[in-house]
Amino acid sequence: MTLKIANRLISEQHEPFIIAEMSGNHNQSLERALAIVEAAAKAGADAIKLQTYTADTMTLDINEGDFFIEDPNSLWQGNSLYQLYQQAYTPWEWHEVIFNKCKELGIIAFSSPFDQSAVDFLEQLDAPAYKIASFENVDIPLIKRVARTGKPVILSTGMATASELDEAVRVARAEGCKDLILLTCTSTYPASPVNTNLRTMPHMKQLFNCQVGLSDHTMGVGVAVASVALGASVIEKHFTLSRADGGVDAAFSMEPSELKQLKLETTRARQSLGEVNYGPVTDEYESLKHRRSLYISKDINKGDKLGEENVKAIRPGLGLPTKYYELIIGKEVVRSAKKGEPLTFELLMKGD
Repeated sequence: MTLKIANRLISEQHEPFIIAEMSGNHNQSLERALAIVEAAAKAGADAIKLQTYTADTMTLDINEGDFFIEDPNSLWQGNSLYQLYQQAYTPWEWHEVIFNKCKELGIIAFSSPFDQSAVDFLEQLDAPAYKIASFENVDIPLIKRVARTGKPVILSTGMATASELDEAVRVARAEGCKDLILLTCTSTYPASPVNTNLRTMPHMKQLFNCQVGLSDHTMGVGVAVASVALGASVIEKHFTLSRADGGVDAAFSMEPSELKQLKLETTRARQSLGEVNYGPVTDEYESLKHRRSLYISKDINKGDKLGEENVKAIRPGLGLPTKYYELIIGKEVVRSAKKGEPLTFELLMKGD
């Protein structure tokens, strides 16, 4: 089950596809946005993902009630939704510049559209894929519009029930989506590993017959590395130049050195899975000689009997395997042998 985004093949048989999510970490500076692209490319990201919306396409300009964030546990407490999206949105006129910068650096650029006008705009830029954010995975009209592009669709599953996901997947496929990736996601910021439930991934893969991955809001790389062992072919992380610089998503975003570590460790995790194997692999054959085996530990003469005083199980492994120890104890040798000689059946076998 392999699919392609731009020139990149994506499957469990390939290195994990690492997406650096810029979100609003550009802090309304195009110069910073381009610096984020450069840092992500240098750290080994395969793609940069933007978010395509405006405050007006996301919500209403109301500063109270349902439209005001009062939750003291929220990173964005004290803002209206409109104010938050004004701070976080990526100006549409920046998109082409950022897409071109990514192309120059050899990484993929795509985006999460949040309404149909954003899809229309991204189609003009020939976006190679689309991401449906967790909060939009129940927006059926948006999913239909994205699916009709025929491009690969990556859908985050945060908060969605199995039936909601089933509806989203059925709609996407009915509207023309052939390449679908579902990302396990916990829609809290930051997220706790305890709430990540990575075992959902293989179940989801079997249930919907598609590739799976992780949209990860936890801190560090441990959860992402673990996801590879459970089948993740795509990993998405929010990314910033420095958390100390602030920004709407900075608190739970990766820095360049961490992204580099993520790329390295997820690649190692994927390589380590290998296949079902027993016995030595090729690189281990040289190590076989360091197993324990039976050796003469004291000079002996022809006719002497073998016993614990003249035979020991030691390294290296060039003598008889130690499983023969009880069999050879008490047996007479047919010739003399010196201390340090590997014990072989030839010492016990009389010639014709």
